[in-house]
Amino acid sequence: MSAARDLNAGSRVVVEAGGVAEKGPWPRGVSRDPSLAIGFVAEELKKEFPALTVSKIRFLETEGLVIPARTGSGYRKYSQADVERLRFILSRQRDSYLPLRVIGDELAALDAGHDIEVAPVARVVTSDGKVVTPQNRAYIPARDLSDLTGADLETLEEYTRLGLITPDMAGYFPTRSVHVVALIRQLEAEGVDPRLLRSVRHSAERAADLVDQLVDAQRARGRSGDKEKAAARATDLGELFANLHREMLRTALSGLHH
Repeated sequence: MSAARDLNAGSRVVVEAGGVAEKGPWPRGVSRDPSLAIGFVAEELKKEFPALTVSKIRFLETEGLVIPARTGSGYRKYSQADVERLRFILSRQRDSYLPLRVIGDELAALDAGHDIEVAPVARVVTSDGKVVTPQNRAYIPARDLSDLTGADLETLEEYTRLGLITPDMAGYFPTRSVHVVALIRQLEAEGVDPRLLRSVRHSAERAADLVDQLVDAQRARGRSGDKEKAAARATDLGELFANLHREMLRTALSGLHH
């Protein structure tokens, strides 16, 4: 058997490397004995995903991403393999901000025995000397953001002043700011003045407001699973808006050469 490769830092999910692995449902080599109640599964996974709820697990079932067994009375029973599948889904949402349809495609590939590529996650040494990964927290301090991106604190202050990144009241930044700062620095290296990027931020905020309006009615119903469905739909819509913006930009750029 080929060597196993970790899919995510901090995750126990593995897949054989080398292109195509053993056929059959994924993950392999993990117990499929359906003996775990949904409450136990939620508490187990909350150690890594504190915001997880039972309704979120049920929602992932309605999306067809994990299918627990059912007792004669209709109660859900999960196996350790189901837990690992859930861990993979939640990790991909948290670490890579992927919409569920993309995660579903990845699971289908894994089920078919294919390997998938997962970008490595950057690490940072915090002030207390402990090694952490950005996805362990929703927000990180400016010092960690600086260490991850190579931007000094003065540069981060300038980006903040321009509205390109926004800290909370305590001065902590969303972990997604790591990617934002990295892209801004790449554009700066190409000679782009960061002040010109404020229009990009405004465009993104307008798109986010539109997405929020589109999912607000679903979120407001307050029924079990509606909040998770609204969040998943917002992610999918955001991905579509991003794709549309990219293709429109390509079209506009191609027109410059005619």
